[in-house]
Amino acid sequence: MSDQGPVRDQSSASDQGEGGVLSADEVLDIVDERDRVVGRAPRAEAYARRLRHRCAFVLVRDAADRIFVHRRTARKLVFPSRYDMFVGGVLGAGESYDEAALREAEEELGVTGLPAPTPLFRFLYETPEHAWWSGVYEVRCELPVRPQAEEVAWHAFLSEEELAVRLGEWPWVPDGYEAYRRLREWYAAHP
Repeated sequence: MSDQGPVRDQSSASDQGEGGVLSADEVLDIVDERDRVVGRAPRAEAYARRLRHRCAFVLVRDAADRIFVHRRTARKLVFPSRYDMFVGGVLGAGESYDEAALREAEEELGVTGLPAPTPLFRFLYETPEHAWWSGVYEVRCELPVRPQAEEVAWHAFLSEEELAVRLGEWPWVPDGYEAYRRLREWYAAHP
């Protein structure tokens, strides 16, 4: 085991709350510095003990190529009331990045029939408070969105230029901000 201490092994694949909203009791795969599963723990425990787990980040563009931006609700476990340019969230135990990217995008946008998000890259997000492997995706959504009220307090589709202005004005989730910085570098290297 790693320096993270023992991790409780759980047999349940996922524990979702009412309406598919992920709860603090949801069981997550705990992973090592190479993204290999080393155990399982409830989400609240993973956050409290800074256990490394997995997240999917999906950049959503509309037909006009604008980016879906939203403010998280105040009741979120991590980064409440902050802005984000990604939809997404934690992977449940046994769930793949691809499965989570589609599930999270459809749930947060309030749509069904979204095309499978395109995987772009992964990176390890680590701070003194948080640690998770991050799978970054993109998808085009031409469906009318009805964001989940439990997840999204406000939303809009912004052009790249509008988003660039807001980056210096609004409080952003730090992991999404870092993912977006890396995504812009990735786009520059993959024209």
